[in-house]
Amino acid sequence: MLHGTGGNEDDLLPLGALLAPGAALLSPRGKVLERGMPRFFRRLGEGVFDEEDVRFRAGELADFVVAARREYGLAAPVAVGFSNGANIAAAVLQLRPDTLAAAVLLRPMVTLQEPPAADLRGKPVLVVSGAADPLVPVDNARRLAAQLAAAGAAVDHQIVPTGHALSETDVEIARSWIERLGEAASPN
Repeated sequence: MLHGTGGNEDDLLPLGALLAPGAALLSPRGKVLERGMPRFFRRLGEGVFDEEDVRFRAGELADFVVAARREYGLAAPVAVGFSNGANIAAAVLQLRPDTLAAAVLLRPMVTLQEPPAADLRGKPVLVVSGAADPLVPVDNARRLAAQLAAAGAAVDHQIVPTGHALSETDVEIARSWIERLGEAASPN
C-alpha cells in the first residue's frame, strides 16, 4: 500500500482491507519530505521528477519489499499505489520487475521518461485514471500504460469520470481486478 504525497503508512490500510480482505498488508511511509509532506521520491516541480532520486528510491523500496518477504514469508506482493505511491510502484516495476507480482496504479503518471528495457512479460497491471484529473492528464497515464505494455505487461487501463481523488468506482474496479487475479492464480 503506497500512499500519495502528504500521506503516511496508515492512509491506504482501509483501502487494502477493502480490496483484499484478510491479506497481509505492507505499507511503508515515503522517506522524502516536501514542505513537510511525505513522498516516495523528490520532484523538481509539479509533474517533473528527479529521475536519479526515483531510481534510488525505487531500489530502496524494492529492497524493503524483498526483506519483508523474507522476514514474514510472503509471496511477491501486488502493489497498490495512489498518485505518488502509484508512480513509485510503476518505477519499481520498470527497474526491479521481479519485486512485484502485479500492480494497481491509481492516478499514476510517467515517472521515467526513458525507462530501462524491463521484462514485464504477462505481469498484470491495472491503471486507473481520472477523466477530469487536474494533476495527471489522461494522455500522460496512457503513455505510462503504453510503456508498461511495451515491456510486456498485461495492462488494463481504465478511465473513471472523476478528478484526482479516489472514488467508489476506483475501489470497485480495483477490488474486481484483484479478485480476478486471485481466481486466475488459484488451482482448479
